[in-house]
Amino acid sequence: MNRKTHTIDVSGKVLGRIATEVVLILRGKNKPTFTPYLDEGDNVIIKNVDKMKFTGKKLDKKVYKHHTGYIGHLKVTKMGQVYEKNPQKVFIKAVHNMLPKNKLRKEMMKRLRFE
Repeated sequence: MNRKTHTIDVSGKVLGRIATEVVLILRGKNKPTFTPYLDEGDNVIIKNVDKMKFTGKKLDKKVYKHHTGYIGHLKVTKMGQVYEKNPQKVFIKAVHNMLPKNKLRKEMMKRLRFE
């Protein structure tokens, strides 16, 4: 199978809109040979993640939750804090949650890279 490499510059573009495009490419839905149970997508390279745009007050109000498994150990982090530390992590979380929740998701995420 031939996999193409798509390079996308996300400077000035909205996170959710560009993440949906990346998911379509990773899954292979833009190809005429798309099959839901096969991993036929292409490679994606993302540039300028730190210049991404957000609509509304997402950086202040959107939160990421993680539970450690212990009682009372719910960890809540604002999107703005995660974006300041590592802008790539915000993009990875958006794409990861849009992909299908099955065994192919891990393989598709391996083909997402950053410059």
